[in-house]
Parts: sequence; C-alpha cells; structure tokens
Amino acid sequence: MLSTDLTEHSLLDALPVSIYALDLDGHLTNVRQAAPRFSEDGGALTVTIGDTSRGTPIWDATRGAMSRDQIEHGMQQLRTGRAPVVRWELERGLKDGHVVLAQMTPLHDDAHAVTGFVICTVDITSRDHAREAVVDSGIALAHAVDADEAYYEAAQQLRHVLRADVVIVAVSDDHGSSPRIVYDAGSESDRRSLEQRFARAWQSVLENGGVVTSHDDSTVALTSALPGESGPLGVISILTEDIDAPEQMADARRYLAAVATQLSAAIDRARHVAHAGRRHRSGAIGEVAAGVAQELRNPIFGISSAAQLLRFRAREDPVMETNVGRILREVERLNRMVGTLVELGRPIVLKLALTDPDTVWDHVLESERGRLESRAIAIRRTRPDRPASIALDGEQLAQAFKSILSNAVDAAPVATDILLQSTLLPNGGWRCRLTNGGAPIPTEMLPRVFELFLSTKPGSSGVGLALAQRIVEEHQGTITIESSAESGTTVTVSLSNATRTATLT
Repeated sequence: MLSTDLTEHSLLDALPVSIYALDLDGHLTNVRQAAPRFSEDGGALTVTIGDTSRGTPIWDATRGAMSRDQIEHGMQQLRTGRAPVVRWELERGLKDGHVVLAQMTPLHDDAHAVTGFVICTVDITSRDHAREAVVDSGIALAHAVDADEAYYEAAQQLRHVLRADVVIVAVSDDHGSSPRIVYDAGSESDRRSLEQRFARAWQSVLENGGVVTSHDDSTVALTSALPGESGPLGVISILTEDIDAPEQMADARRYLAAVATQLSAAIDRARHVAHAGRRHRSGAIGEVAAGVAQELRNPIFGISSAAQLLRFRAREDPVMETNVGRILREVERLNRMVGTLVELGRPIVLKLALTDPDTVWDHVLESERGRLESRAIAIRRTRPDRPASIALDGEQLAQAFKSILSNAVDAAPVATDILLQSTLLPNGGWRCRLTNGGAPIPTEMLPRVFELFLSTKPGSSGVGLALAQRIVEEHQGTITIESSAESGTTVTVSLSNATRTATLT
C-alpha cells in the first residue's frame, strides 16, 4: 500500500521536556517535567526541584546548562518588548550529543505588565542530527562534477544515514519519458525487475510530487522525485528495514527529499559540465581541422591537375590510365574529406524560426529519395496529429537529420523498412525516433558513437554523427543512440520548446 501524505512531527516530539516558571529576577517559582524520556546520564536536561529549591536562580538549578548571561539577555528582550519570544539551543550540561531547544516567553498581568517568565525546553536531538546529515550530504554532492560520481555520493549518504539496504536512481532522458535506472546499489535483482517493482511509486511521485512510502513485511520502500526546473529529472528510491517508529519515518522522508533536491542540482551541474566539455573539445578539434583542410587544399589541387594531365597523355596505355583513374578517385575522396573538415571548423550560428521539425524531415526524406530507392528501403512514418512549434534553424537541423538518416540507410539491410516516429512531449517539446533493423552497434563502440573521426563504415570520415550531435545540442536538445540485436538501432532526438535568448527570424 502506498502512502503519499506528509508525516508531521510526532506529538511526543512537540511536547516540552520541562517547563520552568521564573520571577522577574530569574529565580524559580515552579517546575513541571514530563515523564523522563532520557535519564540524566543519558543526557536529557532534568532538574529536581523541592520546596527548598524555590527561589533558586535557574542558572544554578540547571547546573550551568542555562547560562546566566543568556537568561538575563532574554528577560531584558521580553521585558522591553523587543521580542515576543526568545529561543536558543542549550550547549552545556548535556551528554551524548543531545540537543535541547529552550523557549522563553513573558507572563503578564491584567494590565499587560510583565510579571515573570516561562521557559519550555524541547528535545530536538533527532532533528539536529537530521539537519547535520543534510548539510553533510550537500557538501559531499557539491564536489561531484560527474553524474556517476553524484549517484555514488548520494547512495553513500543514504546508506549511512538511513541504513538503506538498496538505493536506486532512475533518470528520464527527457520530460515525459519513463525513468530508466542509471544507478543501483545493494540489489540482487536485475534493473528491468526493479523498474517493474517501483513503476507505481515512480508514477505517483512524478505526477504528484512528495515522498511515496510502501511497506512489504519488515521492509520499507521510500521514493522521492528528483526535482528539475521544468519537471522531474527522475526518481530516487531506497529499501530499508531500519525504520520502525513514526518519528523515524518522518525524519527519513524529509532527509530523502533533501538528498533528492541536492542530487538533482548535482545532475544538472554534471550535464552542464559535460556539455561545456564537448563544446570546448569540438571547437578545438574544429579549429585544428579547418587549419589542416586549408593546408591540404593546394597539394590536392596540384595532384589533381597533374593526374588530369597525365591521363590526357596516357590514353593509349590502359595500365597507366587505370592507375591515373585510381589517383583521381582518391583525390576526390580527399576533397570530400577536406570539405567535411571545413564544415566542422565553421562556427554554428543558428537562425531561429518557429518551425515544425516534422517539416524538416519532410524535406530531408524528399531530397534523399534516390538514396532510399537505390537500396529499396521504405520509410514507415508516424507523426503527431498537430504540428509542433519549436525555435530552430531548419537548414542546420536538416544537416543533422541527413547524417542520422545516412547512417541508418547504410546500416539497414536492403529492401527493409526504417521506422520514423515523432511525438509531442508533455512539456511542449518534440521528439523523434529513427529505427533500423540492421546489425547492432558493438557494445564497446556504443558509448563512443558521437566521437569525431570514429566510424565502423569503410570510407567514412566519422564526422557526420559528431556534427549532428553538435547541431542538436546547439538547439538545446538531446540526441541518444540505443542498439540491440532484438530491437535494432534507434536514434532519438529531443527538442525543447524553451524560450531562446537568440532572436527569432
């Protein structure tokens, strides 16, 4: 059974440990104490007051736990009306790390003159420890600049503070998609089973927020959303057998929610760092590539001219003409490579206009019709019932789509179908998936598919997908690739409808 209501502090936590009545000079006139929750040896502030103790200054009666300076300062603040109530934490006279909050209020007569004071003390040890734990987790996560490092640090904090046996972090690739597990610790189940087990809790927190709690025998499961600016980034769940009291449950829920917020900030930071790193690396490589291309152009032109002249003079020598033809073909390939390098080195300046990305696909598919027909490949397409409206550069995005389609066509078996599915996202964005049924990308190559100059195709420059990623990310979008023998290879492009600072044309 799931529970999403917020648990308030237990009534016992709200009850005072002790109530002291004082006269105008800070001398005790009466004392009332609740049934002791801790003995004096355990650290709670307890005072036994007999008839002979009445009239004793409270700082003497509490054996220094309440300082004279603090008491007199509080009485002065209340007597002059500078504050309606004075609060402070007791720092002396307590043992084993116990923390007690003292609250002083004035007593008035019918004429509203101050006639004395009341001090209530409340044990806040658990809340103080929880506060320290939140600070510690925040410090640990603040150092994480990598998403995997952030997942690990969050899990370590949860396992230490809440004694969590299992910690699971699941992240959505974009708003509206189902979370996928990116980190798990302590579980013997596979990730698919864990996703099915927590599916209901995840759906609840993504839709309603808060913390969801479920019980299974002695095991307690808690789930919190990872909050983001435009919607949840995902969820974090724990399993523990170390929560058996209402106040422990309340503290655990608050702590998990705090760690979820801190982890969300760390994930955002890691994404920005990774994106900045890719842009810097791409820009540096682009500058080098443009310089190399510039240096290659003159020699290539000279080789081409010499080969053309040689072909004219060797028309009667078949062997010579064959070799010259090979030279010219290689020169043409080098020319294409140089053109790609020049394109890679050119800065991307977007000319944005509100456009439906599916119309960009329409133009790309029409321009690539000959390529598709040459391999007898058909595009099976589904698209939204209504058009999207995204700020984009149609020409740049078309170049990215062409690279994606080119790779899919080359990988797809002859006379097969390629599936193109586009949908509108709940946040107003747009997403497309292009799937081919060819051989899967090798597992060791999959994390590197967007690297420059990396390609498994003979004769390929290995620049197309890297440039496509650069263009999509310049649009503040995401591009991912999944590949398996069962479902083929799918490239997913997601674009946000977030307002851009660039001027729309």
